[in-house]
Amino acid sequence: MKRNCMTQKELADRWTISHRTLERWRWAGEGPAYMKLGGRVVYRVSDIEAFEKAVIQSTAEQQISAS
Repeated sequence: MKRNCMTQKELADRWTISHRTLERWRWAGEGPAYMKLGGRVVYRVSDIEAFEKAVIQSTAEQQISAS
């Protein structure tokens, strides 16, 4: 069964970053969309994948404009 959401720790592990980075991004209004359920932060996999796609596109555009 495919999961629809990931915890902050699971996402930090996926991206090999600190969970504190995700906390800082939320505070700054950056990073993927998230939800708070019962005081717990969760990220929908669809939002994570959309954010990853946007970052890849942004990086590719920066490389093209730098050429």
